[in-house]
Amino acid sequence: MKLNKVLLTGIVGGAVVWVYYFLTHGLILADMYMKHSVFITESANPIWFVFNTVLVALAGALLFAKTRGSWAEGIKGGLTFGFFVGLVLFFYQYFNSHLLEWGGIELIGWLVFGLVAGILYKK
Repeated sequence: MKLNKVLLTGIVGGAVVWVYYFLTHGLILADMYMKHSVFITESANPIWFVFNTVLVALAGALLFAKTRGSWAEGIKGGLTFGFFVGLVLFFYQYFNSHLLEWGGIELIGWLVFGLVAGILYKK
């Protein structure tokens, strides 16, 4: 496992996934969030969303690196990894009333991360 490749994959993958989350949560689902007071937070600093996404992506990159030999080379392996991690998070949201929206967004988000990881982290 190469630490510089893990860091690069985590940072770039986190940035790409953050853009994806901004588009889905910040633009597409914004109206739904505004309808439910539980989602409205005045004190949330947007930089924390970026920071959190990159931290989770770094953990994902570390997991990808540790299991790299289990996945096919390139994009196919990255997408397979992303699918299985996303599937875990999809079912984690099972009791959430917005399962399809959030679970689907998480699944696709990890597919996006897997795509980036498959490109950047070679065997």
